[in-house]
Amino acid sequence: MARNIAFAAALAASALSFPAMAQVALDPAIGKLRDAALKDDVAWDIVEGLTTEIGPRPDGSEQQARAREWGVAKLKALGFKNVHIEPYKLDTWVRGLESAEVVSPYPQPLRLTALGNSGATPPDGLTLPVVFFANLDALRAAPDGSLKGKIAFVSNTMQPTMDGSSYGSQGQARRVGPNIAAKKGASAIVIRSIGTDHGRGPHAGVTNFEAGVAPIPAAALSVADAANLERMIGLGKPVTLHLLLTPQRVGLRDSGNVVAEVPGTDPSAGIVLIGGHLDSWDLGTGAIDDGAGLAITTAAAKLMMDSGKHRRTIRVVWFGDEETGGFGGEAYAKAHAGERHAIAAESDFGADRVWRFQTNLPDSTRPIADRLAAALDPIGVIRGPGASNGGTDVEPTLATGVAGIDLNQNGLRYFDWHHTPEDTLDRIDPGQLRQNVAAWTAMLAVVAGAPEEIGSVPAKK
Repeated sequence: MARNIAFAAALAASALSFPAMAQVALDPAIGKLRDAALKDDVAWDIVEGLTTEIGPRPDGSEQQARAREWGVAKLKALGFKNVHIEPYKLDTWVRGLESAEVVSPYPQPLRLTALGNSGATPPDGLTLPVVFFANLDALRAAPDGSLKGKIAFVSNTMQPTMDGSSYGSQGQARRVGPNIAAKKGASAIVIRSIGTDHGRGPHAGVTNFEAGVAPIPAAALSVADAANLERMIGLGKPVTLHLLLTPQRVGLRDSGNVVAEVPGTDPSAGIVLIGGHLDSWDLGTGAIDDGAGLAITTAAAKLMMDSGKHRRTIRVVWFGDEETGGFGGEAYAKAHAGERHAIAAESDFGADRVWRFQTNLPDSTRPIADRLAAALDPIGVIRGPGASNGGTDVEPTLATGVAGIDLNQNGLRYFDWHHTPEDTLDRIDPGQLRQNVAAWTAMLAVVAGAPEEIGSVPAKK
C-alpha cells in the first residue's frame, strides 16, 4: 500500500512540474502499432527462453558464450538483418567459495556473496574482530591505519524509490567502500547488501580498487543477516567473524556484443541504437537484469520491422558485459565510432511499467518529443522535467554527443530482487512487460520515422 501511495505521489509531482503539452496530432498508424504491442508476447518468449535455456550469464563465462550464440540464432529466427557477434577480450574475475559465520559471542552462519573484483582470503579464511560503521561517511572518517587486522562492516540502509535514485547514493558503499577500507588498513570488508528487501538472499555487484590499492576480500551480507549482525554489535560485546572468499582473476577471455538491425530507407539519417545487456550475475537467472531489457527492445524492433518501412535504421545490441564495468558499451562505441547515431537508448531497470520518459533532444527537434508525449500518454507514460541520463551500455555513445531517450520504469520493487537469487522469470509480470514493449514501440515509431534531422547535443562527460 505504501509503495502504491508513493507511486501516485511521484506521478502527480512529476506531472505538475512540467508545462501542459500542446495538442499534437498523432499518426493513427503509430497508435495502432503501440496498441498491437499490448497483445504481443515476443518479449516474454525471449526472456523465457534465455533464462530457461541459458540461465545465469556471468561475464567471461561459458554460459555467456552460449548466450551469445543463442542470441544470434534467436535474432535470425525473428527476421532481423545483419545479425552477428562483435568480439572483444575481457579481463575476467570469477567467484570461488564464500562463507561467513559469527565465531563469538553469538556463533551462527551468515549468508553473503563476494563482490565483483573482490580479493581473496587465505585458503582457510580469516577470523578477525568486526568494526561497525553505520554508513559510508563513518568509514571515511575512520583514522588511517585504524582498521589493521580487522574486518570493516558498513551497514547503510537503502530505501525504495520510484526512480531508483537511492541506488546511486547508497550504492557507493559497494562501489567505493572496499577501496576506502583497504586504504585504511582493513583486512576485509562486509557491507549490507545494496537492496530494499528484508530477506536472506545477498545482492551481488561490482566494486573497484584504485591503482596501487591491493584488493581486499569484500562481500555483501544479505539484508537480514546484516541487520542481525548489527543487532549483535549493539549488545555491546566484541564480535568476531570468520570469512572465507576464494575468487580469482583468470586473465583475458573472449566476449562480445550481439548486433542486429532493422534497416531504414535513409542511411544518412542516423542510427537508432537500442538494447540491453546480455550478461548477468550468477545468483539468479538474469531475468529482470537484464533479460527483460533485451526482450523489450528486441520485441519493439520486431514490431517495427513487421510494420513496414521507416526512415532510420534501428540497431539492436545485446551488450556483452555491463555488470563488471560496462565493457560491452565501450567496445561498441569504439567499433562504431565512425557511424552517425541519431538516438541511443537502453532498457536496464527490470520489467515493471514505464511511467515517464525524458530526452535531451536538441531544441530543433522539439516536435519529436511532443509527438512522443502524445504517443505515450494513452498508456500512462508522462513527460518528465529532466534530461535523459542514458545507462551504462549507451553512455560511451552518448558521450560523443548523441541524443538520448529514457523510458523510465517503476523501480519501487526492482531492488528487492536486483542481483539476488530471486532475479528469476517469475518476477516478471507479463502485462507490465507488454506495456514496456508498447512504450518502446511507440518511441521507435516516432523517432525512426521522424522527418526532422536529429543533430548532436553537448557531449556527456
